[in-house]
Amino acid sequence: MSLVRPHGSVELQPRFVYDSERHHQLMHEAESLPSIVVSSAAAANAVMLGAGYFNPLHGYMNLADALSVAESLRTVDGLFWPVPVVNMVEDTSAIEGCSRIALRDPNVEGNPVLAIMDVQAVETVSDEQVDTIAEHVFGTLDDRHPGVNTFKSAGRQLISGPIEVLNFSYFQSDFPDTFRTAVEIRNEFTEHGWSRVVAFQTRNPMHRAHEELCKMALETVDADGVLIHMLLGKLKPGDIPAPVRDASIRKMVELYFPANTVMVTGYGFDMLYAGPREAVLHAVFRQNCGCSHLIVGRDHAGVGDYYGAFDAQTIFDEKVPEGALEIEIFRADHTAYSKKLNRVVMMRDVPDHTKEDFILLSGTKVREMLGDGIAPPPEFSRPEVAQILMNYYQKQ
Repeated sequence: MSLVRPHGSVELQPRFVYDSERHHQLMHEAESLPSIVVSSAAAANAVMLGAGYFNPLHGYMNLADALSVAESLRTVDGLFWPVPVVNMVEDTSAIEGCSRIALRDPNVEGNPVLAIMDVQAVETVSDEQVDTIAEHVFGTLDDRHPGVNTFKSAGRQLISGPIEVLNFSYFQSDFPDTFRTAVEIRNEFTEHGWSRVVAFQTRNPMHRAHEELCKMALETVDADGVLIHMLLGKLKPGDIPAPVRDASIRKMVELYFPANTVMVTGYGFDMLYAGPREAVLHAVFRQNCGCSHLIVGRDHAGVGDYYGAFDAQTIFDEKVPEGALEIEIFRADHTAYSKKLNRVVMMRDVPDHTKEDFILLSGTKVREMLGDGIAPPPEFSRPEVAQILMNYYQKQ
């Protein structure tokens, strides 16, 4: 059995320049090129392009493609794609009339060169077009939505064209044990002899319910292993920073999963909080990693009350055409510990239960407990995981 094929091509086409001679040559060329510091969102797009996660894209979309993807989940040429991949800036005066430019990293001191870009077009995006894209992608124009706010404040000049990526921003240096490219993940799967792999997306620490969900999916689809794949980029204020999440997830895997069934890795992207659309994007780039299945749970990639509990699952029925993706979705319900059965269950599997039969704690309540140095019940959170989180919250 071989791994699932990448999206849109037979083999991965990462935009990172692996050839050392070419890399050196481009770094030298970048010194004399006109340059621009991009937004954090555009820098994250460059990292994802470089790492092969956004295969088969070669660079940033033009306005026609961005609008087409927003409205119909397809580029003008017909490639299935769920979210525009764009480079929008406020001011292009530094690169006016240039056909080749260096893109500089906003997230690393000194703004080093992140990529070199062949500029195919610089287009002005109207407020109406910005709203059209935002409404389709995020399902709302509410400025309190963190994804809408970030997108609408990115500037109105859209620079499109292919890129060659020269480094992976701060992700490789800050998370050397965790950051992996899609290329590396595929290679590791092959080394492990895995061909059926379930991906679990997380931007939070994992509690018992998440742990059991991974185990349920592993067993149900008869997979060789689980890819726990955490977002390492920018989040909204109040979310737990990546190093703390990383430590707590690794501790849980080390103590509570059978050996050699889990790979803990991370990817360099800023959270969009785009709910259903982001769930489809997650499926695309997990397919590029070689995963056969993606767990899509309740309010996947959501924020606030902007999306229905299972909108991120129904979008795969309503908006993803037959055959557009090879990866399959493992649909998860809300999981919680059943006091009746003394184990974690999916709520839909126990229709005889009432709310009182479960151990349910809100995120706010859990944060309060951890901040007060009180471990949540072991049925909710593994004690070793709770300890790492308590140490973090008590320093805040």
